[in-house]
Amino acid sequence: MKRFAIAAAALLALSLSLGAQDGPKFKLYGFVRNYFTYDSRVSSAGTEDFYYWMPKDVKMVGEEDVNNVSSFRFAALTSRLGLDISGYDVKDYKIGGKFEADFYSGLTGNTGTAQFRLRQAFITVGKDNRSWKIGQAWHPMGADLPDIFSLESGAPFGPFSRTPLVQMDWKLTDALSLTTAALWQMQFCSTGPEGVSANYIKYGCTPELYLGLNIKNGSSVLKFGGDVLSIKPRQVNATGFAKDRLTTWSVFMYGASSIGKLNLKSKLTYANDGSHLNMLGGYGVYAIDDTYDNWEYISTRTAAGWATLQYKGFGNWVPQMLIGYTKLFGTGVDVFNDKTDAGAYKYRWVKNSADVIDYMFRIQPEIVYNLGKLQFGLEYMLTGVNYGKTSARMVAATDLHLVMNHRVQIMVKLNL
Repeated sequence: MKRFAIAAAALLALSLSLGAQDGPKFKLYGFVRNYFTYDSRVSSAGTEDFYYWMPKDVKMVGEEDVNNVSSFRFAALTSRLGLDISGYDVKDYKIGGKFEADFYSGLTGNTGTAQFRLRQAFITVGKDNRSWKIGQAWHPMGADLPDIFSLESGAPFGPFSRTPLVQMDWKLTDALSLTTAALWQMQFCSTGPEGVSANYIKYGCTPELYLGLNIKNGSSVLKFGGDVLSIKPRQVNATGFAKDRLTTWSVFMYGASSIGKLNLKSKLTYANDGSHLNMLGGYGVYAIDDTYDNWEYISTRTAAGWATLQYKGFGNWVPQMLIGYTKLFGTGVDVFNDKTDAGAYKYRWVKNSADVIDYMFRIQPEIVYNLGKLQFGLEYMLTGVNYGKTSARMVAATDLHLVMNHRVQIMVKLNL
């Protein structure tokens, strides 16, 4: 912590000394943020349970549902520090960059010491109508976030991923641009036989590829995009090196507009195994070549969407709301249902219980009060999941039942 304080002070001094000069500019930004969070039910959630996914299914022990237990916690580990770099001009090239980190790491569940963690670190290069971004940044399908203050930012109802990438943006007209990118995996990865891991893309030796079209007209934005991912779920088989692969594609549409002081945003996503996008997804094996032990994979399919509205016409008070919905369709054909002696499936892998879910929804109203650089937020989040028994197509099909969690969260935030 002492080293961090020294580094922060040095960055602040640098930004103050160079920010007002011609040439290179360094802008320090960040915030101190505290969350105070109550959940009515045991849930699937990220570090310290602030990054929320969904309530866990009913688990009966005797006559009691042991997941029907409330919890509470508060912490400041999502506080953030970043540095924007701009103003380098070399032979008509405009060069800049960003470095951003927080403390959202180092904990096991709710216990441990928060550690400084890399969020983004990239270089930007621009010339004429083209610009490049190289480093770790938001995935193009997850870069447009809803207007809410909760940490998960609409996930799993839309893509959420910061990842290593090489991205190019090409401005065709004042209103139209193209985005292409080659992406890798690090923090947000595909699932598979080893669990969630970057090994599947590592040994596949093929980056994820993205192509998108962006349209802008005044305060309105419309984006269409899609990506293709090809991974190797295993490296060896019974005859030597495995040659089987899983190739999937996902598409999305995003829109945003402002009408007076009302801000509207929405995103729709259709994903084949969206596990690398932090969505619900997975895949299974539906055929095996007995001669060469080659496996044929098929992914689950997920349709998801969210919409937010925010109104800034009440002075310091800002009401905002998110509505999200996800529908799981499973695989297009039956997959093998063989199990190990421990009861785990041998030929199917999912992220966040995707194969025992029919649909899920979220209703999330918030109110934020701004007092200069100090913000106070109050949120109520209702998340419901329609669970059931899985089928041969990796989706809940029978014994369907709705499980819900009520979350109440308070945010106190000081912006730099």
